[in-house]
Amino acid sequence: MTSEFDALLGDVGVERFLREYWQRKPLLIRQAIPGYSSPIEPNELAGLSLEEEVESRIVLKDGEHPWQLRRGPFADEDYQQLPEKDWTLLVQAVDQFVPEVADLLQRFRFLPTWRLDDVMISYATPGGGVGPHFDNYDVFLLQAEGQRRWRIGQHCSSESPLQDNPDLRILRDFDCQDEWVLEPGDMLYIPPGVAHDGVAETDCLTFSIGFRAPSYQEVLVHFTDYLAHQLNDDARYSDAGLKQPQDPAAIDPEAVDRLQQSLLALVQDKEALATWFGRHMTETRYPELMQSYIDEDADLRAGLSEGQALLHNPSVRLAYRVAANDQIQVFASGEHCAVPSRLLALVQLICNQAYLAPQSLEQWHQDDEAMELLEQLLDKGYLLLERDDE
Repeated sequence: MTSEFDALLGDVGVERFLREYWQRKPLLIRQAIPGYSSPIEPNELAGLSLEEEVESRIVLKDGEHPWQLRRGPFADEDYQQLPEKDWTLLVQAVDQFVPEVADLLQRFRFLPTWRLDDVMISYATPGGGVGPHFDNYDVFLLQAEGQRRWRIGQHCSSESPLQDNPDLRILRDFDCQDEWVLEPGDMLYIPPGVAHDGVAETDCLTFSIGFRAPSYQEVLVHFTDYLAHQLNDDARYSDAGLKQPQDPAAIDPEAVDRLQQSLLALVQDKEALATWFGRHMTETRYPELMQSYIDEDADLRAGLSEGQALLHNPSVRLAYRVAANDQIQVFASGEHCAVPSRLLALVQLICNQAYLAPQSLEQWHQDDEAMELLEQLLDKGYLLLERDDE
């Protein structure tokens, strides 16, 4: 069985990739996107790093100390003082600022979209890199311009020894097991925990498509916090039927059992877990950017009647699930609402299409609940009315 995404993965294809490589082992795909041309130039990337709302870093191989990290926003003078080689500029979430970069994510829709994090772009001069390291998430590394040599190393964990560096998690030991030079259009997949080291052979641009993977520590902290906010002060430890203790100062096993059973009843609420998970996995990285797009004067019905389309806010994350009561939960940027199951087709359209053409929404114009959902998303800034300049 083939799919429209198979070409991205070369001879491997989607089914085999998910079965044999995803979260298991690296994969080099030569010419994953043949003839790929970067939609952003190095000087434009540097221009983004001058902006206050953009997260950016520069790593110098030999700065004030080995592998020195500098954080943006930067100024033009910062670039004028850099050496000719051995440094890297990294800019996060470029997909939120450059629509053509965001379009690249459509090629990865063979994976859950709520797992997608962002597209980080790095520009490196010859010899530039960030040192041998490992990540705790999956990443696809697409070579967009120039050449970069990648070395693949051992599997790592939190116990792997690191160099004494105040800013970067650079491995002390690196056991090279594979090595390739990537050309424009080539792509490398690296699963979590696999050591890798990329060094620019020439001036180059590399796109890193990362995927979210919350740690269990993060899950426990945030899910229990979510549960706690659902409880009132009446929900307390109880020991009705208590027997007289042999030693009133001792915490007996029965007390611990009672507490454990109460807590297990809370965390075993699958609907609560699913609701929290949907909210958590759609939280936006930069909420201030979300707010900047809100048009308080936007009028949904007037806009649709004039043939205006609806667009995703570049910062929005959307997902949905069918709840146990057959209602549809719609998740957007860490919030959610419930709508009747008959709106499933509309919800799927909203979540899967970044551009909602007017004709695709015509059948919903007379449905009050459908229009209420669209109006809520518009008022929150999650959806935007198309402007004449877009």
